[in-house]
Amino acid sequence: MEIQAKDLIIIGGSAAAVSAAIYATRSNLNVAIITKDIGGQIALTDEIGNYPGFSTINGMELVKEFKKHLDFYNIKIEDGVEVVNVGGQSGDFKIEAKNGEKTLEYKSKTVLVATGVRHKRLGIPGEEKFYQKGVSYCANCDGPLFKNKIVAVIGGGNSALESSLMLAGIAKKIYILTINSEMRGEKVMVDKLKKAKNVEFIYNVRILNIIGENMVNAMEYEDLISGKLNKIALDGIFVNIGMIPNSEFLTQVNKDKTGAILVNEKCETNISGLFAAGDVTNILYKQIIVAAGHGATAALSVVDYLNKI
Repeated sequence: MEIQAKDLIIIGGSAAAVSAAIYATRSNLNVAIITKDIGGQIALTDEIGNYPGFSTINGMELVKEFKKHLDFYNIKIEDGVEVVNVGGQSGDFKIEAKNGEKTLEYKSKTVLVATGVRHKRLGIPGEEKFYQKGVSYCANCDGPLFKNKIVAVIGGGNSALESSLMLAGIAKKIYILTINSEMRGEKVMVDKLKKAKNVEFIYNVRILNIIGENMVNAMEYEDLISGKLNKIALDGIFVNIGMIPNSEFLTQVNKDKTGAILVNEKCETNISGLFAAGDVTNILYKQIIVAAGHGATAALSVVDYLNKI
């Protein structure tokens, strides 16, 4: 069903989008959400222990709470819809989307993009099968589940180092594996990890396979120098090889080299009337609570913007 003449259309369905929709609606804006799915990466998280109001909560349960809050304000959600292009200009944006084979068009005075990111995958056997069954992409989210267990962190940059530092105080043993000949992150973090007694670096490797039955129990990798195949017994694997912002459908906004949308402190892009918030932007920390706050900032900025045009 086509949405006509909204004050604000929010593209995305996770923390930033939900927060923005609530704030904008409470400011009497005519708002709609367009999203492929409500919850995004949050819905795939097994346990969340750092979101205020919940000592611990399953990702799907938190998404249900998001939906309840949106329903309370009767906020329209176009679920299962993928945006393919945003055109037009301030006051008259045209959003092209699809739902299966059906083509849709929406119109709005302003647009907020809050489509989040997706994790880069290794693309190896067992990775998808054991997701949330020992394979994780977020040490902040899932690290506490591996107390006194043996884990591997895969990656050669700061995100892998940050995950390893967090896990060093939790896990019994950590293997850090990278395709590079050395870690490419900040030296201070590398030095701290080298001093940790439960951390072992393994360089010049390619991960081949993740093994298990109901849960992960091992991983195979190739030594790129010797060509030797090796196997490590593990309880968990944290993949930290980067994130991909879900911004491909936007061609007119400025982005950094990773594809993150560049915004200022008011969540404004280089296009007047087009805002962005949350993990899809160049915001420093990618956390649920940070994204929620960023969404609120964006909504308040939209209100201010509309009051001036």
